[in-house]
Amino acid sequence: MTKRGFEIVTAYQAASVSLPVRTTAHAAGYDFQAAETIVLAPGEIKLIPTGIKAYMQSGEVLYLYDRSSNPRKKGLVLINSVGVIDGDYYGNPDNEGHIFAQMKNITDEPVTVEKGERIVQGVFAPFLMADDDTAHGTRLGGFGSTGK
Repeated sequence: MTKRGFEIVTAYQAASVSLPVRTTAHAAGYDFQAAETIVLAPGEIKLIPTGIKAYMQSGEVLYLYDRSSNPRKKGLVLINSVGVIDGDYYGNPDNEGHIFAQMKNITDEPVTVEKGERIVQGVFAPFLMADDDTAHGTRLGGFGSTGK
């Protein structure tokens, strides 16, 4: 039985995209790479595609965190601070669960993110629900689709 992991989204299967990996035995995060070369103008916010989707068990979430070197070395920040990838994002009809990093260029110069460059790290974690939780909706899309 599969518990949690990563797959390449259909649109990127022929694009030589790498699945996220941990680089050391004690690392909590899986490094996600950019699936395309993207240029961000000064102050610009862009969604950087990873070409990856994630599956997990009920009661789990995948958090996306900025790499600590991004602001200092690249002049980029994960603009929403922490990305929350819900389990029902996987396989949604809008974009198949494709994970993007929402990055902002905080410099006065254009910043290039090269294809294959590590951009964010993902950490799987359990989450808790309140006693009187009654959520029963169905996800139909990607960014900003819940609550519509």
